[in-house]
Amino acid sequence: MSYRAVIGLEVHLQLKTRSKIFSACPQEYHGAEPNAYTDPFTLGLPGTLPTLNREAVELAMMFGLGLNCDVSGFTQFHRKNYFYPDAPKNFQLSQYDRPIARDGFLEIGGEKIRIKRAHLEDDAGKLTHPTYAPYSLLDLNRAGSSLLEMVTEADIRTAEQARTFLESVQAIAQALGVSDATPEEGKMRCDVNISLHKEGEPWGTKVEVKNLNSFRSVARAIEFESARQARVLDAGGKITQDTMGWDEGGQKTFVMRTKEGEADYRYFPEPDLPPLDITPEWIERVKARMPELPEAKRGRYLAAGVRESDAQTLSLSVPLSRFYDEALKTGAEPQKLANWLLTDVAGQLTAAEIGLAESKLQPAHLGALVRLIDAGTISGKIAKDLLPDVMAGQDPEVLVGQRGLNVVTDTAAIDAAIDAVMQADPATVEKVRAGNAKAMNALFGPVMKAMGGQAKPEVVRERLSAKLGL
Repeated sequence: MSYRAVIGLEVHLQLKTRSKIFSACPQEYHGAEPNAYTDPFTLGLPGTLPTLNREAVELAMMFGLGLNCDVSGFTQFHRKNYFYPDAPKNFQLSQYDRPIARDGFLEIGGEKIRIKRAHLEDDAGKLTHPTYAPYSLLDLNRAGSSLLEMVTEADIRTAEQARTFLESVQAIAQALGVSDATPEEGKMRCDVNISLHKEGEPWGTKVEVKNLNSFRSVARAIEFESARQARVLDAGGKITQDTMGWDEGGQKTFVMRTKEGEADYRYFPEPDLPPLDITPEWIERVKARMPELPEAKRGRYLAAGVRESDAQTLSLSVPLSRFYDEALKTGAEPQKLANWLLTDVAGQLTAAEIGLAESKLQPAHLGALVRLIDAGTISGKIAKDLLPDVMAGQDPEVLVGQRGLNVVTDTAAIDAAIDAVMQADPATVEKVRAGNAKAMNALFGPVMKAMGGQAKPEVVRERLSAKLGL
């Protein structure tokens, strides 16, 4: 009898605030020397007091609303007590029984993944362990950064579902401007809670896998840990409630420590920060700042006639959707524009090893290129030939005029090209006239080549068919 996995996620997002959550120390430290972005509060010096960052609160409210959470009423900070070398205060300022957001959900593939809570807290620093050195190095630049932790209910069942959920969370965070949500920069991290049970039996003991910094690692960790727990259970063993790490090189989990219980943290209300009352008026002001969410974009694209897979791809990426929306203003046909952006343009970007934001391609120029094809001014082949120059920032309408690339509809010129091709390949002509209509393609290509790709394909096929007696 096979096992069923029960999976919950804890997602940590570094909020996009200028300063840290409880002090005026700048938060954007990437590329800085170690310990360059610290202050007395970050260092936990005696006598320092926290001052709550209002922007962090409003970004957390915005994110909670984006996850269909309740953010109304009182919220409060607590001290979560534990010792880590990279936490100078020896406690974390977090939220316990009064989180800023609660009871939300996301729809993933038609299934509802419930959001238990999302709460604010300050981040820890970073320890570096030099190879073969008898010491560790401490960098406190990250310590005190604005952090939002979101916890799901155990509604996830597969590694792929977990990955899709994280992609949606990332898209919401980026669309709202709440967080860069870039795992590679440590601005989005994930812990996985996973247990196994057989159908009809109680849930098993959960194991937590900590600090996964890519969606691929999350999926691999779930797959490995599920298989490991199944082997232990099949052998008659018991799963213990441990905290596991993930060995990226070995693609396996390893025991870090025995899991702490809630009582071990000795939560108590932070005496230097009063509770906050999030009023309906405050919520409305935050809602007014919220841009369109990915799901709303996806619905808008579907309504415009864009294929579901393309609508999903566009809606999940802020740079893509922003570019696409600007290009749509030119009046280009939505699906054709999506085709060019997601295939031809994407191919050029991949070949150049750059992102869309790094290219010189203008949304109006791509829209104009698609419209030139639709209007019959240029052929698709000519458009593909022009694309590298358009990607370099040039206007396709100007290029067509300068190079005389307008589609040829002059039937006399097309007839002359057809006559020359037919005379050069009488065998194929006889095949077509004998009933092999598909053989006409062997004549069509050379005619288009003779016309330099500028003849309108529909006119060429019409004139070719007439001359062949079809």
